[in-house]
Amino acid sequence: MSKITDTKVPPGPLAEKWSHYKASAKLVSPNNRKKLEVIVVGTGLAGASAAASLAEMGYNVKSFCFQDSARRAHSVAAQGGVNAAKNYRNDGDSVYRMFYDTIKGGDFRSREANTYRLAECSASLIDQAVAQGVPFGREYGGYLRNRSFGGVQVSRTFYARGQTGQQLLLGAYQALMRQQNAGKVQLYARHEMLDLVLIEGKARGIIARNLDTGEIERHAAHTVVLATGGFGKIYYLSTLAMGCNASAIWRAHKKGAFMANPSWTQIHPTCLPQSGEYQSKLTLMSESLRNDGRIWVPKATDEMRPPGEIPEEDRDYYLERKYPSFGNLAPRDIASRAAKEQIDLGKGVGTLKNAVYLDFSRAIKEYGKDVIAERYGNLFTMYRKITGIDAYKEPMKISPAAHFSMGGLWVDYELMTSIPGLFAIGEANFSDHGANRLGANSLLQACVDGYFVLPYTLQNYLADEIKSPNTSTDHPAFEEAERNVRNQMQRFLECKGKRTAEDFHKELGRILYDKCGLLRTKEGLESAIKDIKRLRKEFEEDLMVPGDAEEVNSELEKAGRVADYMELAELMCIDALHREESCGAHFRAEHQTGDGEAKRDDENFSYSAAWEWSGNTSAPILNKEDLVFETVTPSVRSYK
Repeated sequence: MSKITDTKVPPGPLAEKWSHYKASAKLVSPNNRKKLEVIVVGTGLAGASAAASLAEMGYNVKSFCFQDSARRAHSVAAQGGVNAAKNYRNDGDSVYRMFYDTIKGGDFRSREANTYRLAECSASLIDQAVAQGVPFGREYGGYLRNRSFGGVQVSRTFYARGQTGQQLLLGAYQALMRQQNAGKVQLYARHEMLDLVLIEGKARGIIARNLDTGEIERHAAHTVVLATGGFGKIYYLSTLAMGCNASAIWRAHKKGAFMANPSWTQIHPTCLPQSGEYQSKLTLMSESLRNDGRIWVPKATDEMRPPGEIPEEDRDYYLERKYPSFGNLAPRDIASRAAKEQIDLGKGVGTLKNAVYLDFSRAIKEYGKDVIAERYGNLFTMYRKITGIDAYKEPMKISPAAHFSMGGLWVDYELMTSIPGLFAIGEANFSDHGANRLGANSLLQACVDGYFVLPYTLQNYLADEIKSPNTSTDHPAFEEAERNVRNQMQRFLECKGKRTAEDFHKELGRILYDKCGLLRTKEGLESAIKDIKRLRKEFEEDLMVPGDAEEVNSELEKAGRVADYMELAELMCIDALHREESCGAHFRAEHQTGDGEAKRDDENFSYSAAWEWSGNTSAPILNKEDLVFETVTPSVRSYK
């Protein structure tokens, strides 16, 4: 075990750190930028905004995504909004208030400087998006409209109905396409990164597979940026798209990049419940619905009456009862655990008794159907298409589901990993959210990292790389990385077992959700580690991958991604087992207050756990980054 001491956080008061950094960072002249090459993996909000911004500055950018179009990145699925401290409602918001809400929402387990920078840059993001034509909701007089999200008592969330992520991504996508048309971005769609290439200890390129032809390609650059999203799909049933995976960051981890707090994964409270074993994913319903919808369950167990026939006195609005200050806008981790508690008590609703009600009857009566339709119309339409139920007439049924990864690659203040020249942005890193992410901060982090932070910090790194010659893909490091990639694929093809990668993934997801999900125990985590080791051995011996490597082969793609999940899953459980406290989304049953709330241990666990690959999946090396609070004092996180 070792201490991480060089986080590159600049000196000075918290509110001046980012300004101080920008004023003192090294620069690259315009004539030199065109000599430098940057690889950006991922074309979601973080990747597209970064690639477009860097190309606009004059760098030569290679942009990679496994989708058939850059605009199909999973950022489109974020619905409810994006936060910014503009205080349009004059309700007391400020940069400091937003910073405090975010750091408190993460249960005081994030780095102060990064969290403050997120809030500080938020207002600029809204201006950027408006300039790109993002159609945010507006008041009658033309001002941008705001609404609230969980964990705050102000209205700071800007939104475009229930499709904010899609609209923001279209803005970034257009910026990216402009640079592709200008010849500054080479876009490689249907390409998957399979390994990171290091030369003299620095990130100098990647090995990628063309998913249409099966061809293995080598790509070199002066630096590599990973913007590949989170790993919530490790639970199999999640809100994430089927293609979402952890392979890029995991393979970087195995090359030396620390993985921080991997057990901090968010279970979203507002999803459509599972309806059968046939499902491969769950549908997210925006948290914004909790602004006007009231969450409740019947007071009686095994209630059989339809919701419209259950009178008020027989309903339990449990969030309003338990958390009166925030009510239905309690943070996600708290709302999810509260829902699971009610379901476990036998008060769940729906065919499988695995959901709770989200009721809009009072809001419709108060504001009228037209107002609710204007705010959430596309979400109500989506709900009706999926369930056949008209939520204007009866309550929605919602349930917790795996969603966001607060953990990810460890990065310093500059968003650089422990590998020089390798940067991680957006959900691929761990930096801003602590142990729980507040709603509408994910789109914000992705955009801020790509548009406003990386253009400064990457340049600070590249200023010392101007004299470095362009790396040849004939370098032995590329040959070795490609050989390792081909050998792994060959092992998958030669296994000739009986179970598909998806079948293994389903079983892995059940283990994690049951034992490393909303509720964790020492006994359960130890059992999960044993189960994962067993399952990984079976995967190596009984995997079935038809076809070959020199063609379109989605089963081969899945095999590689599930193999990475098998290793990451064990690290998640090791991380959860070592942290003998409850904080945010990490709830250990052994560490809770008398009334069932999370009980932190600031004396022993006020640090980020940055795990280092040792060559042995079961024996990672722990590096600690102590969390230093110069501005806020960690307190009991209460929303009551």
